[in-house]
Amino acid sequence: MITSAELRHRHAEVWDAAVGHRFVDELGAGTVDDAVLARYLAQDALFLDAFVALLGAAVAAADRPGPRMVVARQLGLVAGDEDDYFARALARLGVDAPAEPLAPTSGFLALMDGSRRSADYATAMTVLLVAEWLYLDWAQRVGDEPADWLYAEWIALHRGPAFAAWVAFLRAEVDRVGADEQAFARAVELELAFFDAAYG
Repeated sequence: MITSAELRHRHAEVWDAAVGHRFVDELGAGTVDDAVLARYLAQDALFLDAFVALLGAAVAAADRPGPRMVVARQLGLVAGDEDDYFARALARLGVDAPAEPLAPTSGFLALMDGSRRSADYATAMTVLLVAEWLYLDWAQRVGDEPADWLYAEWIALHRGPAFAAWVAFLRAEVDRVGADEQAFARAVELELAFFDAAYG
């Protein structure tokens, strides 16, 4: 079976373009234009429900009790800390209504929904792996968090020992049960397009 490391290597050009994106640089510096950050976060907030549903599907489809409990615990964290951040951040940026999904958002929502409906553990874990591992990569790259909580909390949500352990678990599970390379490639392409779309 192909491993997570091999997948990352095969799709390194697009992956590295996302991790090294201008948006990531500006996020780390705390200099993203408010309109750009509002567009990005409003779009990212649209993923929350589908992401929680995909985590739930992975809980249901897991082939072993141990992994099922790990994913279930992560589901609870996402439904709490991340949801709270979106509410406060969007209020500060003056976003008071749900956004219409842009093309990359619609693409990722469709990918997550298809993965959920497949009831296939390997596919669900592949999509979760890209969403979480790519974010860990960029969050680890940005250096010290800006003083402004709007930036600092978003970065902190995607790095640190607990989040790194979660990504390590996802990698280990994909290595164990196999991966859907087509889903992996599509997810990486959409991550890059998502950062591009923040600039309009």
